[in-house]
Amino acid sequence: MRFISWIFSVSVLLLIAGIGSGFWVLHQYSQNLPDFKVLKDYEPPILSRVYAGDGRLLATFAAEQRVFVPIHDIPPRVKDAFISAEDKDFYIHPGIDVMGILRAVLTNLQNIGSDKHPLGASTITQQVAKNMLLSGEVSIARKIREAILAFRIESVLNKDRILEIYLNQIFLGAHSYGVAAAALNYFNKPLDELTIAQAAYLAALPKAPNNYSPQHNLSGAIARRNWVIGRMLEDGKITAADARAAKIEPLETRNRTTEESVRADYYAEEVRRELVEAYGNTSLLNDGYTIRTSLDPKLQAYGDAALHRALIDYDHTHTGYRGPVAHITDTMNWAKQLAKMDLPPGAEEWRLAVVLDMKNTEATIGFADGSHGVLPLSEMKWARREIGTRRYKAYPARVQDSLALADVILVEKAGEKEKDRYKLMQVPKVQGAFIALDPHTGRVLALSGGFSERLSSFNRATQAYRQVGSAFKPFVYLAALDNGFTPSSLINDAPVELPQGPGLPMWRPENFDGDYMGPLTLRRALEKSRNLVTVRLAQAVGMDKVVEYAKKFGVADDMPNYLAFALGAKETTPLRLTAAYAMIANGGKKISPSFIDRIQDNRGQTIWKHDRRPCDKCRDGFSMDVPVPDIPDMREQINDPRSIYQMQLLMQGVAQRGTAASLGSLGRTLAGKTGTTNESKDLWFVGFSPNLAAGVFIGYDDPQPLGEKETGGSVAVPVFKEFMEKALADTADQPFRVPPGVQLVRVDPATGRAPESPDSRVILEAFLPGTDPESSQDSVLGGDTSMLPAENNKEEQENLYGGPDQHGYPPYGTPTYGPPPQREDYYPSPAYSPPPSGYYRDPAPAPAAVGTGGIY
Repeated sequence: MRFISWIFSVSVLLLIAGIGSGFWVLHQYSQNLPDFKVLKDYEPPILSRVYAGDGRLLATFAAEQRVFVPIHDIPPRVKDAFISAEDKDFYIHPGIDVMGILRAVLTNLQNIGSDKHPLGASTITQQVAKNMLLSGEVSIARKIREAILAFRIESVLNKDRILEIYLNQIFLGAHSYGVAAAALNYFNKPLDELTIAQAAYLAALPKAPNNYSPQHNLSGAIARRNWVIGRMLEDGKITAADARAAKIEPLETRNRTTEESVRADYYAEEVRRELVEAYGNTSLLNDGYTIRTSLDPKLQAYGDAALHRALIDYDHTHTGYRGPVAHITDTMNWAKQLAKMDLPPGAEEWRLAVVLDMKNTEATIGFADGSHGVLPLSEMKWARREIGTRRYKAYPARVQDSLALADVILVEKAGEKEKDRYKLMQVPKVQGAFIALDPHTGRVLALSGGFSERLSSFNRATQAYRQVGSAFKPFVYLAALDNGFTPSSLINDAPVELPQGPGLPMWRPENFDGDYMGPLTLRRALEKSRNLVTVRLAQAVGMDKVVEYAKKFGVADDMPNYLAFALGAKETTPLRLTAAYAMIANGGKKISPSFIDRIQDNRGQTIWKHDRRPCDKCRDGFSMDVPVPDIPDMREQINDPRSIYQMQLLMQGVAQRGTAASLGSLGRTLAGKTGTTNESKDLWFVGFSPNLAAGVFIGYDDPQPLGEKETGGSVAVPVFKEFMEKALADTADQPFRVPPGVQLVRVDPATGRAPESPDSRVILEAFLPGTDPESSQDSVLGGDTSMLPAENNKEEQENLYGGPDQHGYPPYGTPTYGPPPQREDYYPSPAYSPPPSGYYRDPAPAPAAVGTGGIY
């Protein structure tokens, strides 16, 4: 009995000591624990998603790629898969599964030496404590703290909330945080479309996502997935038939397709900049905004294709072949070597190939997958070898003249029908920009800031300030129309000398061709882009007024009032210039370019929208009895719409008979203006239809000549033309809107007067009441009033405007003239030839109206 009593006493003492030790351990490890109550207000970092106008994904911005999904929206099969894999008694235990720990210990002892996976003992609640509140260190101390926190978490959060936190927080590989992001990144599916096998695969990932990647360990990934399926069957979550079908389902991952996402890197980056400026980078990366942009993916694709084609064509015709990307050293293992190489920036749409064999007329090329193709000489005729700065060999007569065996080159398919034929490519050095926007709202529908954002993130559409040359002239002419001039006003195209200031030589601007045409109508001077006429107009109107027009249309904020700037010496961005032209297209209404239509927070509440017009009856619902809501036009009218309409018609003449006459073949109502700066360093065309404006810029980042024969008309206009042909293909042609208070008068486009004979060509010209040619007689600004255009050079007139119209008067807006393309003007060169005797010389203007000029 004494022995039994002793044993009992010792046992009681040990029990008391154990309990005391337990309390001491709990007390010690409970000190300085993280505040578990923060989980009550858990808001995980959520990615912000940017969508194109058609709803396709454009970009995501995130510190962690996570899409938060409330627990009630997570499908049961996804919840069941994770509970079976991680914590089968989740809805029963109080945070720690004591029976689970004992079961895991016994099971793991029994499975020693087998190939079965060891069971874990951490509950989902413990994993939440570890992932959210503790570090990832492996120690007994951390496990004790984890257990204590798990008990406390269960005291303040219900099971569904804990599971919601777990399923949205957990890292599952492939840059995926949470089950929703993982479903998209692995299977390109929302959660409710996942199969049992796919849900089981996601549930297999928490322990070691990198170890179960299908790309690197397919067999291991399938085995782990099937283990989860087996656990789901054991737990009664699926039937045996479901389990059998799920286990034989192939494990195939799928990336987002191009049909479901949009590629517009420069546009997306501009949106990111605006969002960071408005909300800050931290908020953008963590607060889960949903942004709907103005991007039209079709227009973006049209613009990208046209700009890329122009840059590549220019590179092929004006520069040489700069050599291979690399050279294969081990020709016996060329495919493996090629597979290790990355495409150079800018070549994302092309393929790397190695030259395996050469004949005079073709080369055999190989690809990283071991396949072969043919590169004919005809698809690389442009590839003359570069031997120095702007020095080249002759164009290749044989493939061997430009290529060598084992060269690694860039190629693309020669055509859809030519299965194995390829053409030689290289990333161009010349750059450019393209913009398309809605002239009525300012919504930017497409934007490209260069050949490739991966090649250069510098956005030439929004960040490059370049001189615009003659593309500025419409604003000089508009100022003239607002100050007493008409489309038929006569201005002398003749030499002019202007003082630049004390001690400086006279400024003598020139036309591009170095010639003079005498008195010209305002229309014809713009169509022919005559520099001297523009200078005289700016002088007559006053450069201070021209500067006002540059400011109010947003071309420039601080342009000096020097006459040289009337010819486009001021720098601006392609986006600003295109927006300025859009305000001519829309009748003189103020707009600001906008990339974003709407922003919503992570609760779906709209916190910003582009269209802020009030509409009290828009929420009344649709009914045949409800009148159409009257939505006010809140745009500021910044210019007389009548002179704007006159300007539209003048610029339409540029697209029909002037420096952009190649646009006439489209048979659409188009208007615009070319621009070329000195030495062709900057080439422009900006234009518009009644409902779409677009701008094109071409030039080197480090300004250098593009070629003495290259102009905005020869390089930039083709980009605009290709884009507009596709963009307007499915739309009916519309004329420009005629504002009240305008008279449309039939005039001879050569003289600006009434036609002299029935055989004369005729256009409809817009005049303000009392200013038409029959009501007024203009004098010639800066010249001899007797020298009228029709008498000046009859042969030149016929060459410009063609012969008589056999079909009578054409309807306005129909391009029926079809003249040969006209060469574009340059910004005037300082070179000067003395004027012929008898030409009129203007008196010196007031010093304040004259600038330094001749800066080129």
